[in-house]
Amino acid sequence: MTSSLSRSRPRHAAAHISARVWLAVLGSAVAIVWLVLPGMTISADGPVAIRTDAPAPVGTHTAASAPVTRAGRPGTSASAAAPEGDSSSTADLVVPLVAVGAAAVLAGYGYLRRTRRARTRTTPAGFPAVPPVPPPAELDEQSRALLAEADDWVRTSREELGFAEARFGSEAVAPFARAVQDAQFELSAAFLIRRQYEAGVPADEASRRHVLAGIVGRCQEAGQRLDTEAPGFDQLRALERESGEALTVAETRFRELAARTGATEATLTDVTERYPPSASAPVTGYVEQAKDRLVFATTHLNQARQEADRTDPDRTAHHLRAAEAAVSQAAVLLTAVDRLAAELSTATALLPAALTGAEAELAEVRGPAGEGAAAGVLPAHVRHVDAVLAAVRHDVTGGPYDPLGALRQIVEATEPLAVGRTGVLSAAGLLVARSTTALADAFIETHRGAAGSGARLRLAEARRALTAAPPDHFTADALARESRELAERDVRLHGNPVAGAAEPTNGVSGAVLGGILLSGAPDGGRPPSYGGPRTRARRNSPSE
Repeated sequence: MTSSLSRSRPRHAAAHISARVWLAVLGSAVAIVWLVLPGMTISADGPVAIRTDAPAPVGTHTAASAPVTRAGRPGTSASAAAPEGDSSSTADLVVPLVAVGAAAVLAGYGYLRRTRRARTRTTPAGFPAVPPVPPPAELDEQSRALLAEADDWVRTSREELGFAEARFGSEAVAPFARAVQDAQFELSAAFLIRRQYEAGVPADEASRRHVLAGIVGRCQEAGQRLDTEAPGFDQLRALERESGEALTVAETRFRELAARTGATEATLTDVTERYPPSASAPVTGYVEQAKDRLVFATTHLNQARQEADRTDPDRTAHHLRAAEAAVSQAAVLLTAVDRLAAELSTATALLPAALTGAEAELAEVRGPAGEGAAAGVLPAHVRHVDAVLAAVRHDVTGGPYDPLGALRQIVEATEPLAVGRTGVLSAAGLLVARSTTALADAFIETHRGAAGSGARLRLAEARRALTAAPPDHFTADALARESRELAERDVRLHGNPVAGAAEPTNGVSGAVLGGILLSGAPDGGRPPSYGGPRTRARRNSPSE
């Protein structure tokens, strides 16, 4: 990545070079004038008297030997011309000196103008050629805010990309999908740098400031990548010209989700009856939130149809994008419930094998005699594993239990043993970590209007741990749970984004909380779309 400061240096250097060339040309012109000016003072039609000390021969005084003036008239002695010649010589010296002084004044004036321009010059993109370096606290705040914003750009772009692919096919949207992938890569790198920064790497203040600037730069690159493709994407969708097919796609998805809501609600009811509250807690209220998003989608699909009939393409696209985003988030919420139910069933089936695998590892640590412990494993760890396994067996036989929570207990308890790590325990750890990460991602996706950079950072690191070779399921699960806790805290602090008792019935409150709308304005605000900061600013400008 090239910073705006380094990108501006060639222009700055070119400005200095052009100024120097201009001054050199001016100096050359002054020198030429200096050389030519004395010759220009000699009159071609007025001869100058020549003074001689030799006396004229006696008796030869003629008109030719008479004194001649500059006007060519006789009667003036040669000695009278001497003072006039001295005055002319002085004038010849004064004129070049005046020219040199004028050149110096012009050079000084040019320097002042060049300095003033260097302080205020901007690049074509509108960034200062030499931007001021903000203080560390301000740069830190800027980096955290940009991480959350860039994550929203990527999520929103991916969301709208799905509707375009349903209509035009994967081949047509391939360039725009690559742009989203590139932006995601830049964002992931920015998250990684931020994680290292929060861990105290690097340590010195100057390097840490450079790191923060690097995070800002990565986020800006992600946004620029999306903004570059946004015009082409808008041209492909052509919502302002041909909204009919796009409306049909959105309405079809809406009807599918509306029909699916009842089945998912029954699934959630079954989960709450079969398992304790801790098992269903991550998706509590998700069906109601999905219905809320669908209510919002219904309103905006109807408004999009009405605006299309009135031939108002801009308003049609506005309402259509809002409806599409609401439909997407409803699908995320319903999918989270169905997925958790399936993972709970898988965990229930895997739990007996996980208990057996943990007991096998415990026996290996104790040794053949069943008394000692392997090197590096403290007897306290062995006793702790014994206690955890006994508690899990009691829960399994005693009544409703949380199978994912039980697997987590087993994996966490046996992690310090650091022995063979049977395949079943690794599979159990991956199941738990993937479930926790998916739940955290769904929560941030549907509450991104309030979720801050801290929650998103932990989620990004959880994903990184899951894709490592081998996957670090223990770290991924811990980071995903922390991400969910931070996001829930952000939502509580954010509060109800729309005031008034009647507002929640039309779904606007949930839409603002989910980042579908950028404000709870009476007209619903303008929904974000595929693109980065420039696209979002253009779509939400007063002229739009």
